[in-house]
Amino acid sequence: MPLDPFFAERLRTHRRYLLRQAWTSLTGKVAGVVSGWRGVPRPPAADGVPGTAPAGSTEPAPGPAEKQPARALTPRERHRRAALRWDRQELRTAGLAGPPIDTVEHRVPVPGHPTVRVRVYRPTTAPAAGPAPAFLVFAGGAFRIGGIDYPTADAACRRRAEASGAVLIAVDYALAPEHRYPTQIEQAYAVWEWVHAEADALGIDPQRLGISGSSAGGCIAAALTLLNRDRSRHPIALQILEVPVTDLTGRHIDLRATYALGIPAFIAVRELVSVARTYLGDRSRARESYASPMRAASHRDLPPAVILTAEYDPLRADGAAYAAKLRRAGVEASATRYLGVTHDTPLYVGALPAARRWEAEVVAAMRRI
Repeated sequence: MPLDPFFAERLRTHRRYLLRQAWTSLTGKVAGVVSGWRGVPRPPAADGVPGTAPAGSTEPAPGPAEKQPARALTPRERHRRAALRWDRQELRTAGLAGPPIDTVEHRVPVPGHPTVRVRVYRPTTAPAAGPAPAFLVFAGGAFRIGGIDYPTADAACRRRAEASGAVLIAVDYALAPEHRYPTQIEQAYAVWEWVHAEADALGIDPQRLGISGSSAGGCIAAALTLLNRDRSRHPIALQILEVPVTDLTGRHIDLRATYALGIPAFIAVRELVSVARTYLGDRSRARESYASPMRAASHRDLPPAVILTAEYDPLRADGAAYAAKLRRAGVEASATRYLGVTHDTPLYVGALPAARRWEAEVVAAMRRI
């Protein structure tokens, strides 16, 4: 099906972004090579730590009484600020705000890894008496941006909780490259155990718990189902995976989708390799089952799965192939491909009928438990 006209301008913007990223990477590498030829070292990145002098400086560090200049943002910080601005703008122009439901935040300790923040969304439609069903939710962002404070992620949790009657527990997992795999999946597992330990206090039914994740969050959600099977075997009523990445080796990437969008294959591959490298550090770890759930030795005894993919998304085969793997292992799994739309379709419920239908399917799945 032709690409929905809604995406035309967004596609042009995305193509410009990818081309700019590729050009910046290329010119940076050329500058490094030229500097090496000339014997001139490239300047180190500023550490930005107040009260200290740059490495190798002969100047004394400024004293506490001296006025400190504003610290320059790193490229990563600028990228994340830009992503947050973009997300806020997309919610305002094409998204849909969430209803004002009760939320509460907790911090969950994770042995050997950073403490993780979670936000619990309790809808007004939850059962008045007795425990409610619940879902752990992992948002996307290529493992390096995003989180529970992004406006579209918060709004989606509010809408879906209220529409389904389920309590949603959004996990603000650590971002790469500051924190690499397996930090994120260990945080996910720690929250999973915490939810079971605190089920009564949270007012949820531990026999009616599901797991949901989108894109990179879908990878973490799928990995959590494997961790649960291999470690604790708590019951999982359902897993919902939206445009998930399930194989970070890139074996299932479908470049026909990017070609149809007019994005050169080398640019798409470069971006996908960058995502895997940022998350894993050592790309050889992509062969590990908790990094790439597709590559698990067995998919038996995993929970039923609802998987949603988009036609114009290079990850579409990741979702379809994972559903096939689950079915071959005897797991109930459905896979739906939405035609004419792209990877980030779920954001646009305020403007795109396909996005509203997508969210209705997710909500219907949540109601199943």
